[in-house]
Amino acid sequence: MKKITLVSILLIFFSLSNLRAEDISTKVEALLAKMTLEEKIGQITLHSSYGDITGPEAGGNVLEKIRTGRCGNILNATKVKDIRRLQQIAVEETRLGIPLMFGYDVIHGFKTIFPIPLGMASSWDMKAIENAARIAAKEAAASGINWTFAPMVDISRDPRWGRIAESPGEDTYLSCEIAKASVRGFQGNNLSNSLTIAACVKHFAAYGAAQAGRDYNTVDISERVLRDVYLPPFKAAVEAGVASLMTSFNEVDGIPASGNSFLLKNILRDEWGFKGMVVTDYTSIKEMIKHGVVANLGDAAALALNAGVDMDMMSTAYVGHVKLLLKNGRISEEKINNAVRNVLTMKFKLGLFDNPYLYCNEQRDKELINSKEHLQSAYDMAVKSMVLLKNKNQLLPLPHGKRIAVIGTLANSQKDLLGTWHAQGDWDSIETVLKSIIRNNGNSHVEYAKGCGVNDADKSGFAEAVAIANKSDIVVMVLGETESMSGEASSRSNINMPGVQTELLQLIKKTGKPIVMVLMNGRPLALEKEVVMSDAILEAWHPGTEGGKAIGDMLFGKLNPSGKLTVTFPRNLGQVPIHYNIKNTGRPIDPENPNDSFVSKYIDCPNDPLYPFGYGLSYTDFNYSKVILTKNEIKSGESLKASVTISNTGNFDGEEIVQLYIRDLIGSVTRPLKELKGFKKIFLKKGENRKVVFTVIEDDLIFLRRDMTWGTEPGKFEIFIGPNSRDVGKANFTLK
Repeated sequence: MKKITLVSILLIFFSLSNLRAEDISTKVEALLAKMTLEEKIGQITLHSSYGDITGPEAGGNVLEKIRTGRCGNILNATKVKDIRRLQQIAVEETRLGIPLMFGYDVIHGFKTIFPIPLGMASSWDMKAIENAARIAAKEAAASGINWTFAPMVDISRDPRWGRIAESPGEDTYLSCEIAKASVRGFQGNNLSNSLTIAACVKHFAAYGAAQAGRDYNTVDISERVLRDVYLPPFKAAVEAGVASLMTSFNEVDGIPASGNSFLLKNILRDEWGFKGMVVTDYTSIKEMIKHGVVANLGDAAALALNAGVDMDMMSTAYVGHVKLLLKNGRISEEKINNAVRNVLTMKFKLGLFDNPYLYCNEQRDKELINSKEHLQSAYDMAVKSMVLLKNKNQLLPLPHGKRIAVIGTLANSQKDLLGTWHAQGDWDSIETVLKSIIRNNGNSHVEYAKGCGVNDADKSGFAEAVAIANKSDIVVMVLGETESMSGEASSRSNINMPGVQTELLQLIKKTGKPIVMVLMNGRPLALEKEVVMSDAILEAWHPGTEGGKAIGDMLFGKLNPSGKLTVTFPRNLGQVPIHYNIKNTGRPIDPENPNDSFVSKYIDCPNDPLYPFGYGLSYTDFNYSKVILTKNEIKSGESLKASVTISNTGNFDGEEIVQLYIRDLIGSVTRPLKELKGFKKIFLKKGENRKVVFTVIEDDLIFLRRDMTWGTEPGKFEIFIGPNSRDVGKANFTLK
């Protein structure tokens, strides 16, 4: 009886959902029939307001553009009062009273700032990532915003690229899971809920493959790599119901993404069935002129609209040229109408036609922003994101009451804790790493010296830093990058520790005192020298509003690190691009004979990275048994179980992220040496052990075959289970 009741409820729910979709469609068509061409063009135009500046051009007189119907959407307005005023103009001072959408880059928090996305990915915790997006949505919505330009799901394997800080890392499988979790967090189950906002998955597509790691640069990859590596996270977001999608700045196969019908029509609309709205990135329609595929802005507008771009962000291409293009027959009225339909449908789904001021509630704004619940979640996420890279002789956690020297300007910085794209995050009142260490050490026996800046050559503070180190029992050095050294337009030609920080570390090493290096950075750094000179290394990333507090608590053992890297740390820049799921060559290196000649290797550096994908230590120790399979052979449609027993053999309770990888030994096209296919996060008390079981199904073995179809092929496979992509146990099975 209970099953029948549940089925009935679900049928009613889906029926109501379909009715609502049909109802919205009817209303959209009725409104579309009333609109003039100028009003339609205004709806497919996005202008910047007078809030943040996130691109090369400002918005001009936005009030007049709204009144005259030339602007139907706004980005970068960030305050309830301002948003209400703009909405009032649109609703009360225009002919049809169509409400505005308000978009903003809510990347890893709005006021309460979470760790940078690359840091959050290191938690491997989908519930926590979903919750972070949900809190960001609540705070943004409370401030009047109803649309975010997130999540960013670009696969990135080049740490020179500044926007790797915004990415989920190098792995496709994990990025798909993060994409789905983020969309669920931002959008919830109902877009018209006043505490959810529309997500916009970006950047479509392959932006993370920019040549030389230089932002906005050319991308040149095969269709196989595009489909196999870079597209799946976008498809996962589409399947999760993402409301909108943003085009990327780069070209794909010689065509800029904002004019690329292969991406926007063939794949996105026809293959994946995406029904949402497509917006460009900032001025990217105009930038197609400099790409060299169009001669002027009118040509660019025609290329973009015909390819399937619904909304122009900041190029003024549509508002300035669509009318003439239609008159000259270069675009059709149906193309315009389709774009307007997608925009209006999104506005209806957001509930803006029912209540244009749905997101404009100043009281809610005061209650939700930086609430205790939100700050606690930011703290928890900062904790989960940290990765322990080294802990020689169990230097960490720090004992209480020791004389501690804290060195590095980042230790006393508030703003740098927030990282790139920190939205409306406030830093004036947050706890620094230095203050957190002082608090944890009983407010005594801590001395601080700046030592040097992050990215300058000034060594005048070296002597003071050495002096306090000599008086200490333990040195904590907080080194890395400022918040502005990663993110958009912040690519670096080398990924060494910037400035003279390494020279300072060398001097402190000579004191003979044990050194804990805390890293604050937005990308993997080349740390071969620094690793040797440090006794313990804690990767904290740019950890957000509560990050300083969390770092101090972690160092003193109130917490146990559990994060794992989602991007490979190279030994040096010459290894880049480097990632775990590489393919073999015809002349692979033999690890047991590294000095062999005429194999694929460097003569001045090992092939293997400094720290592999999935790597991360704990204050405790976890032991893995051998991998056990329930079957050594499966047929199509069957599954098998792979298991290991994990034992906590150390002195602390802790969490471990158990990782499953699979290798297809022979395929119709070459296959990677390993591919992540599953992971489980478990908590074990000291002395406890647990059996962890993974179910492997045929879908886990699917790949893009020689004929460009997705499917499996019979043959031999290897299963790996371990704490990271390198240190794994192995078992074999066959697919018949």
